Amino acid sequence: MTSKRQQCNDKWFKSNRIAKNPDSSNLSPSTAMAKLEHRASNLRKDKPNLKRLKKGAKAVSFRPVKTPAATERTPSRPLTNGGAGGPEQGSDSDESQDWSSFAKSVLHQNGGGESMEGQESCVSTKAAPGRIEEEAFVHCAERDYIHNRTVLVMQQGQTLCFRGKCLLSCLYGRVEVHGFTLEEGQQSYPLFSPSSHCPLTVTALGDSPNPSKTKKAGRLEAKAIVRKYLSTETRRRLLSEVDSDSCVILLEPLDTPLTRFLNSFPDLKEVFGLSSRDIRESSAMLDTPLSGLGITPLRKTARGMVMSQTYREALNGLVNACAEELDGCPVILVCGAKNVGKSTFNRHLINTLLNHTASVEYLECDLGQTEFTPSGCLSLSTVREPLLGPPFTHQWAPEHMIFYGQSSCETDLDRYLESLKSLWRLYNRETPIVINTMGWVKGFGFQLLVDIIRLFSISHVVQLSSGDKVMCPQLTPEFLRSSHGWQTHPPVQSALGEDNSGTHPAQRSYTLFRIHSEFEGAGRPGEMRHQRSNEQRDLALLGYFSQLQSPEPGPVRPLHCFTPYQVPHSAVAVGVTHCEVAPTHVLYTANASLVGLCCLNEKVSGRGSPVLLSQTPVCPCVGFGVLRGVDMARGLYFLVTPVAPSILRQVNCLLLGAVTLPNTLLTGQTGILGDPPYVTMDYSFELTGAGKLHVFKGLVRPGQMKNAK
Repeated sequence: MTSKRQQCNDKWFKSNRIAKNPDSSNLSPSTAMAKLEHRASNLRKDKPNLKRLKKGAKAVSFRPVKTPAATERTPSRPLTNGGAGGPEQGSDSDESQDWSSFAKSVLHQNGGGESMEGQESCVSTKAAPGRIEEEAFVHCAERDYIHNRTVLVMQQGQTLCFRGKCLLSCLYGRVEVHGFTLEEGQQSYPLFSPSSHCPLTVTALGDSPNPSKTKKAGRLEAKAIVRKYLSTETRRRLLSEVDSDSCVILLEPLDTPLTRFLNSFPDLKEVFGLSSRDIRESSAMLDTPLSGLGITPLRKTARGMVMSQTYREALNGLVNACAEELDGCPVILVCGAKNVGKSTFNRHLINTLLNHTASVEYLECDLGQTEFTPSGCLSLSTVREPLLGPPFTHQWAPEHMIFYGQSSCETDLDRYLESLKSLWRLYNRETPIVINTMGWVKGFGFQLLVDIIRLFSISHVVQLSSGDKVMCPQLTPEFLRSSHGWQTHPPVQSALGEDNSGTHPAQRSYTLFRIHSEFEGAGRPGEMRHQRSNEQRDLALLGYFSQLQSPEPGPVRPLHCFTPYQVPHSAVAVGVTHCEVAPTHVLYTANASLVGLCCLNEKVSGRGSPVLLSQTPVCPCVGFGVLRGVDMARGLYFLVTPVAPSILRQVNCLLLGAVTLPNTLLTGQTGILGDPPYVTMDYSFELTGAGKLHVFKGLVRPGQMKNAK
């Protein structure tokens, strides 16, 4: 930071910045694989406008088309989720019938795929093979060592449950992963199945229905695809397994900036490996054609995803609701206590809806366990791609975000609700929306939940619970009419029966789905590594800052190696959101901390000295950064962030909250002579702005120990 920098008119600038636009056609296969995340982010920005469900319109229907030659494989129907063509429009009755038939199939397909922690059943109506076991891989999988990939032939109803990460391409037929259907002709999708979450399961659904294609034609077509990807010596045994109802998938290693960045920390090297439960139960199949790709298949002893009957019924009902759309697009709120499976259900629901819609809106109301951003933020996102991994694997920039600064809202309930209201005003009501809520369902948390249901015109409420202990009353419309919220109250009836509720919003009737989670450990915090809420928050932050890494394969660069942006003190205001700090100590507090990059409506101007906020604003946030240093002599802030310079030009406010950087991000920096920056063993309480690193020792409260027995 002592080197000379070339000044520019922009308040955000770097030295020696070089714009690079390499020709993707010259990339090697390994390099192209490594740039997967970079390409995926570009797809989200440059993706052609897809047809979106209009308000009051029927859902998109898909019709089978004639299949061309096997060497020029195209989808059997246009896909809104794969970008392989636009949907054909049919009559409203045809579209409703298509959605209804799809909704009925959810009970069979999802009931057969495994779930959070339990047994599996077959998807097919006939005798299905079930999960692929170790001896079956000899016949149904072949490894191409030259290109380092594996071709796997799955029969209808077979499942592959695994740990690890890979890139999956469906070459023939259809497979389902966590509610999302992958078909031939679609783009490849990255799958993440870390030890911190339940393992992913790939379920074979067979070939797409096509009356014009005979079984013989389908079999010959599938065999032609196998011949295309395997040499003569390796494909003979696999061809005997191919049938017209088979699914042929291609599995490739997945190497991205995220995976390389996480692997650079000693404590996270095994995050995509086996869990302690997998090792204890000897569930892993280590010697298979999938070995060396970064994935480990699991035996039946490993518990995958378990869905109760109420889970499948709720999913089926919500799919039907999207088909009807009698009164606008569905507004779906998912609620429940902690550790009952809300996030898993949300991802499953979104993936299922993306099979037939171009996008699904997602309103994040949970500050502690966010889906697309680091914790401490409220956001409104448009989801166009399936969620095939936990939150830290898809840290995307939402369309709208507000920095709250804490993982809980209990210190300022009004600012929490005002932030959500400002996000809700941005919802266009043209697509279905899923609203995720906090696990705080008692006391003031319950009052906030009542407010959200009343203020946002909820059409469907999904309430998850576990065990016999009642954590939250049933949120029926009748019960809500007499419940008090934090800002809203039930209507007051006069003696004549007139409504004197005044300015309080009129409550809209909604449909309630109750789900009783039956997976092992429901309602209790995770006991294995990387499952605790604080570890999940750290992983999300690491996933976000992995965007600083180059998409090119190479060594991982630690935080101190990145050239920071220089920001004049007079160009941005600085504020602390979670506590009162003396003005003379604000910069000491913000130094070496995580800050939200926000945009105030009014212009910020100072006379060379720092501009400090006296109150916390409710304003848009475009991303996060690390305030690496403060130069009082030159009046500059030094900031490291993955946010693009074009977006940084809008930033005029830095907000500091209670969300801290992961300890490993500071202590795990390599290539440093002496002590790492901002980390010391010579600690003194007398230092202004200093503090200890908080270490979680895994202590369990007595009440939780009692429940765990």
